[in-house]
Amino acid sequence: MTRVLAVDPGLTRCGIAIVAGAPGRRLQMEHVGVIGTEPDLEVAERLLCIDREVDGLLQAFSPDAVVVERVFSQHNVTSAMSTAQAAAVVLVAAAKAGIPTAQHTPTEVKAAVTGNGRAEKSQVAAMVVRLLALKERPRPADATDALALAICHIWQTPMRQRRQAAGVAG
Repeated sequence: MTRVLAVDPGLTRCGIAIVAGAPGRRLQMEHVGVIGTEPDLEVAERLLCIDREVDGLLQAFSPDAVVVERVFSQHNVTSAMSTAQAAAVVLVAAAKAGIPTAQHTPTEVKAAVTGNGRAEKSQVAAMVVRLLALKERPRPADATDALALAICHIWQTPMRQRRQAAGVAG
């Protein structure tokens, strides 16, 4: 069983999820929510809020891995920068705690959870509800996205390890 802390990064709101499981086994949601910061705070203070919340989750849940959605392309440079800063804070917190990290693109997450890398958010959310046997979709969407990210990582890790052992890139 692997326990993953997954973060859908954002400066205003980070989706946070902790999921435990293994390929071929039932997945278990242990925590889901968001870390919100106040827009009127200085960027450094907002990043510090994210850092403190992530540190608390790392201590409370002792995950085996921390996974962050990879910022790969956004038309709004300011938004991309904010997202990247929040992601960096999470990655540094994990590194300080000695926890392995990974990043997955939204396309990888969609493909892992639905079988279609171009799936709509509603399709991803429906699969997250089904795979975790939830009564309803967690809100806001950032929380659902973090759950999908955790599921992707749990399912993708064995494939990545096999490829690495075989000397195949990716």
